[in-house]
Amino acid sequence: MAVNNFIHDDFLLQTSFASRLFHDYAKNLPIIDYHNHLSPKKIAEDFQFDNISQAWLNGDHYKWRAMRTLGIEEKYITGNATDQEKFVKWGETVPYTVRNPLYHWTHLELKRYFNIDVLLDQNNAKKMYNTCTEQLQLPAYSTLGLLEQMNVEVVCTTDDPLDTLEYHKKGTKNATLKLLPAFRPDKAYAVENTTSFLEYLSQLEGVVNTSIHSYSDLLEALESRINYFHENGCRLADHGLEYLPFYKNESFDSSKIFTRLKNGESLNSHEVAYFKSDVLKFFAKCYHKNGWVQQFHLGALRNNNQRMLQQLGPDTGFDSIGDFSQAVSLSNFLDYLDSTDQLTKTIIYNLNPADNEVIAAMVGNFNDGSVKGKIQFGSAWWFLDQKDGMEKQLNSLSNISLLSCFIGMLTDSRSFLSFPRHEYFRRVLCNLIGKDVASGELPEDEKWLGQIVSDICYHNAKAYFPF
Repeated sequence: MAVNNFIHDDFLLQTSFASRLFHDYAKNLPIIDYHNHLSPKKIAEDFQFDNISQAWLNGDHYKWRAMRTLGIEEKYITGNATDQEKFVKWGETVPYTVRNPLYHWTHLELKRYFNIDVLLDQNNAKKMYNTCTEQLQLPAYSTLGLLEQMNVEVVCTTDDPLDTLEYHKKGTKNATLKLLPAFRPDKAYAVENTTSFLEYLSQLEGVVNTSIHSYSDLLEALESRINYFHENGCRLADHGLEYLPFYKNESFDSSKIFTRLKNGESLNSHEVAYFKSDVLKFFAKCYHKNGWVQQFHLGALRNNNQRMLQQLGPDTGFDSIGDFSQAVSLSNFLDYLDSTDQLTKTIIYNLNPADNEVIAAMVGNFNDGSVKGKIQFGSAWWFLDQKDGMEKQLNSLSNISLLSCFIGMLTDSRSFLSFPRHEYFRRVLCNLIGKDVASGELPEDEKWLGQIVSDICYHNAKAYFPF
């Protein structure tokens, strides 16, 4: 068996100064994971996985894309093969993921959670499946145990307005872990499909226990859900958008658009964008009133493969980077809110690296001195969530804004085994600063630079979020 000797204590750390920054100022800090897609039910009930495939492969479209690229049948990815068969096929894939972040993540996660120092391949996959599955039956490998192993302090899940938040209310038996909801209302303005929107509207009526006949009724119902979320600890909202739509002039009438939707009529693209913009303005003002942080994930081109969408549904590995125009509408939206001093703390995540400088420059327009880092250029996201992507985001942020005010990393994951991504980010960050010191571009002031590293990895987020 090939030994994993490349993920050592100084993995990714190319200078002695970078090593000191990581080990003395970053490594042992708690984790505030303020955006992920973990199951609150599994956290609250301290769920125990039956096997490593369920914990590691289920729902992980990063791995699924790699397996498909290698020519592995869908049967072994999302199909009816056994969990062990799926894991073996993943083991077959791993050696061919070299230079993809999956190669690093896979072996980092095996090492951190299971103390496995062997490179996964098709020859040892069955044995590794059994070894990991055995460990997953131990109390330390329940969902809470896995979070405790990684020193996780806060977990913010992603929750639809319809959610009861019953598991957030229930809480966990770990007194040091905060399980908090985050409001994700994308479906509340997804009017590009009238039928789906009306189905969602009917569900919303059931939750708020009142009929929604008009646009004002809709906004009232959504605000009642915001208030409900707030009462149950929510201090964050999130939106996934191709771009942030904005219309300066009253080109359309949202009340009339809503009436047409209720009548089952379809909208054109401008009407869809206008309606989204109007609802988003309303949401943003509510967030400001409640003191929430709002997040905007911009730039994903989703569901590209219609055949596989019909077969497997959304979020199965067929999304990609979009090339949408971002700057003007984003500027107008933020300015609209700022003009009446109703712009709350905001995090903007960018999926197209061509727009890194656009976003890094944009956040500076609306930082008004009221809060440190009020408007944030969020961490490298999705396809950019890898060493090169992180470095590009950190460099753009450094060059145009203040890296020292950055609130750092998150997992954005559905997997309980993804938390070493925080370690990965911390290593990348420390290495960047270490290289600057080595090249004479920064002073060799370990205490000062160590404090900045600690702030980015933990303290800035701790101060930024009103948890």
